[in-house]
Amino acid sequence: MNEPWRPAGAQPLRKNLIHVLVVDDSAVVRRMLTAILERTRRFAVTVASDPIIAMKKMAQKRPDVIVLDLEMPRMDGLTFLRWVREHDPVPVVICSSHVASGSTNALHALREGAVEIVAKPRFGVKGFIEESAMMLTDAIRGAALARHQRPQISTAVLNALSKSEPRAARRSRLNVRDRGVVTLGASTGGVAALTHILEAMPEDVPGIVVVQHMPEGFTRAFADQLDKTCRIHVKEAEDGDDVLTGGALIAPGNRHVVLKRQGRGYRAFLQAGPLVSRHRPSVDVLFHSAAVEAGPDAVGGLLTGMGDDGASGLLEMRRAGAATLAQDEATCVVFGMPREAIMRGAAAAVVSLGGFAKAILDLTVAHARRGGDS
Repeated sequence: MNEPWRPAGAQPLRKNLIHVLVVDDSAVVRRMLTAILERTRRFAVTVASDPIIAMKKMAQKRPDVIVLDLEMPRMDGLTFLRWVREHDPVPVVICSSHVASGSTNALHALREGAVEIVAKPRFGVKGFIEESAMMLTDAIRGAALARHQRPQISTAVLNALSKSEPRAARRSRLNVRDRGVVTLGASTGGVAALTHILEAMPEDVPGIVVVQHMPEGFTRAFADQLDKTCRIHVKEAEDGDDVLTGGALIAPGNRHVVLKRQGRGYRAFLQAGPLVSRHRPSVDVLFHSAAVEAGPDAVGGLLTGMGDDGASGLLEMRRAGAATLAQDEATCVVFGMPREAIMRGAAAAVVSLGGFAKAILDLTVAHARRGGDS
């Protein structure tokens, strides 16, 4: 394997620590992020007030991970991100404002190759420091392990979709509420993975509920973006939303989402509460509710991400009779959550990202032919 490009004179940093370059024009933010990271004793931190200074510091010492603001003087964060991806692909974590413009730009950054998003500090918010410190450090640790990939939908899926019925014909057959339900969970690398899966879904797919680890405010922008590119309707979940055929609900940042059976269908309800498996929303919370409320009526899929969120919930789903899938190592950006699920025997099948959509569709078709769980 070729060594990554390194500027002349650049020296490797000390081992056993993750070396982080924080690029942000706010001195207050730089000090806060440095304090959060250095108190764990797992990180060595260098700071830069803009990308031009960051380039010079990278020439001296190559970081393991870059934490990057997007709105800065002299060069904006997206331009710098493209430079990094072209010259020296250090993993990048975006640290962005949760306002509408910040959310949109952060999603652009993910498409440009950033691996994770964390929210900018909100001073004075009770409990922010402890939870945000955990989320920031987890994001950086995940980024340090990340493998950059451009996953592709399999030819089989593309061929199947190209032969599907015209949109109007499918629409005429849709049930407003469907007995089947698909639950998906993802973390680092999940935005790209979920985009590929959901864009492959036809309009008669059973309702889908998604947990993607992402800060409050960013999940709505993610859902809105998917709604523009997918044939199914995608929205950020609201309390009491019906889980509809041909639709996907994205759990909002900072809220857990649970399923409740309502007659022949399901509704999604939002909960506050503590972090579960180090996250809110938590994949485990969604999967545990699917096991209890849907049982064999559900499909569960666990995608790329660091940690073990979702592994215990997927195991409970499998024990309840649900069909369970985990993404394979070769196509994961971080093979953490799926690996934990596989090791615990939670995944009935291990599937590449390119085949994930087809696997879901095959399972839902088989479920429908059996007449659901009746």
